[in-house]
Amino acid sequence: MTTNTARTVLFDRTGGPEVLRVETLPLPAPGPGEVLVRVEALGLNRAEALFRAGTYYYQPTLPASRLGYEASGTVEAVGPGVRTHSPGDAVLTGPGIEMSAQGVYADRVVLPAASVVARPAGLDAVTAAATWLTYSTAYGGMLETGGLRPGDHVVVTAASSGVGTAALQTAARIGAVPIAVTRTGEKRQQLLDNGAALVIASDTEDVVKEVRRFTGDRGAELIFDAVGGPGLAELAGAATEAGTVVVYGFLDPRPMAMPLNWPLSVHGYANSRLTADLDGLRRVNAFIASGVRDGTLRPVVGEVFDGLDRIRDAHRLMESNDHVGKIVVRLDA
Repeated sequence: MTTNTARTVLFDRTGGPEVLRVETLPLPAPGPGEVLVRVEALGLNRAEALFRAGTYYYQPTLPASRLGYEASGTVEAVGPGVRTHSPGDAVLTGPGIEMSAQGVYADRVVLPAASVVARPAGLDAVTAAATWLTYSTAYGGMLETGGLRPGDHVVVTAASSGVGTAALQTAARIGAVPIAVTRTGEKRQQLLDNGAALVIASDTEDVVKEVRRFTGDRGAELIFDAVGGPGLAELAGAATEAGTVVVYGFLDPRPMAMPLNWPLSVHGYANSRLTADLDGLRRVNAFIASGVRDGTLRPVVGEVFDGLDRIRDAHRLMESNDHVGKIVVRLDA
């Protein structure tokens, strides 16, 4: 049964931002265990560019694949059996979304209730769209998987990204010492403002040498890496003996070179593994809400585009790497 329509972003073939299109689709009423969300803002993630390009860890279902998993909005209606959300609730999306079928790049979307969480108090729609995925990945990857503790040094690659800035703030919040790695020095002050104790420009500075210098040749207890690829083996040289490497992204699609400086623990982190567990999701949401409340977690919005028709432009900016923080597309403008 169809009750309405939704403007939705789709793509019929993999490729660059130009493959994205906007179409008005029938919108089903929420069924058992589902909620209908009016989307107010979308938070863009690098994974969505990889998915669109066909280089993500799973492939889109073509033609007419949907896209996106992070949005902020308001619940319009709930299906039978839903007790966790009510019409009018301010919410975020994120957990457990399969993008081809459930992608949230739309002005209204029907999702399983388990894929919707309460929006932390005090956040407007745009800022909220830059919150859940970034901080849940930073928390899950560094604290739960990486075992980061107060006083530890952590190297954060791709530090100007949404997850990168969240990781700097998360590490600083628990009393760890975040070391930011970025390509150039242009974003140095912004990264320092987000908690970095040291910023290393990888295009002109030797990352391993600078980490060793800063830590008195001890190295960092944790490497939190978004890049992977053959450079991982060299990057791991910045880790302390018996340190930990957590790889959460694959910005370099080439085969990954494993570190040889054992003993060293190397983990691949997938956010879905933590947030699919009810206890894990509870811990993530509590950490984010408390950090937003006390002001130690401050979502960074790099640029805002108005309307779904700007989605191609937003993806082009994301691929340029010229921004700091999260790119957001605002739908309620």
